This record gives sequence, structure tokens and C-alpha cells, in this order.
Amino acid sequence: MSKKIAGPEIERLVQLLARVPGLGPRSARKAVLALLKRRNELLIPLTEAMQQAVDKIAECPQCGNLDTVSPCSICQDPRRDDGLIVVVEEVGDLWALERSNVINARYHVLGGHLSPLDGIGPEKLNIAGLLTRAASGDVKEVLLALNATVEGQSTAHYVSDRLAPSGVSVSRLAQGVPIGGELDYLDEGTLAAAFKARRKL
Repeated sequence: MSKKIAGPEIERLVQLLARVPGLGPRSARKAVLALLKRRNELLIPLTEAMQQAVDKIAECPQCGNLDTVSPCSICQDPRRDDGLIVVVEEVGDLWALERSNVINARYHVLGGHLSPLDGIGPEKLNIAGLLTRAASGDVKEVLLALNATVEGQSTAHYVSDRLAPSGVSVSRLAQGVPIGGELDYLDEGTLAAAFKARRKL
């Protein structure tokens, strides 16, 4: 039986941080110690920022992005190309593509990928919203910028089949995105090359 080394408030902080992707119990303890040591510079401002996030950040009803305005800043931007929708799995992928600074299109966040073993079917993803947008008449091309994983490939094929009746052109990211790679971990140059070399499905 392990000894308790801190009060319940600190233990709760560690447990909650350990649930953040990329952080385990050890990293969470380090992060909590850093926050507590720098209470005024880090902990208090972080607490305030997180409360503001809870109060103000919401999912965009059009594309699924996260923002403090609704529709999101990207959907409201009149300089964006309405004829191209870039489809991604998660908001992190959208942000990664925006950092590459080569895409001036609209986005659509599916909210994950198909995974029958995990009970994630088409009804659990925002595919219906994409089909509605594609059928609007303004959209000329849908670029499937999904992760180059088995699940991402399966999702891309399914979405492509569902989009076929709409008559829009469907393309995918090409060279630069390795098999098994995830967009959020790729550098801007790789993403830029993949975007420019996209190909039709």
C-alpha cells in the first residue's frame, strides 16, 4: 500500500492532469509541482484562463471547430474559399493545417474516425453535417485530410462513397503524410507539401 504524500486537493490535481493525453502520473506530478511552486505566475492565471475557457469556448455548429464565437472565426471569414471543404478527424488536425498557412478553405471536423471495435460507427461522427454542406451547391471540392492510419483510410473511403451522389470532387492529401502518421505531429513543411500534392479519389 502506497503512502499518501500530499493532501486530497493536490492528489486530485495530479489525478486530473494524468488523464490529459500525453501526461501520465509522473508527468502530472511534475506539472503540479511546477504549478504550485509558481502559484502567482502560473497556477492562478491558468485557473482563470481555464474558467474563461469553460465559460466562453464552444463547438462551432457549422464546422465543429472550437472558438469563443459562434460560428467560429474561420466560418465567419469572408476571404475563405467556399468551394473547398477540408475534412479532418479532430480539432487538433484543423489547427495543425492552419499552422501550415497554405490552406484558405472551409473546414469540417468529423469528431473522430470509424472504429467498429470501439463502437464508433458513422452515426457517431459528423458525417451527416458534411453531406448537407456538400449538397449546398457552393462546394466544388472536398479534401479528405484524414490521418494516414488504417482507421483514417477506412473513414476516408466511407466518406468518399457517401459524397459520390453529391457530384463534388473528392481528393486526399498525397505525398508527405506517412502511413501511420497523425497530422498534429507533422511539421508545417510536410503539411504544405501534402496539401499541394493532393489527388483525386
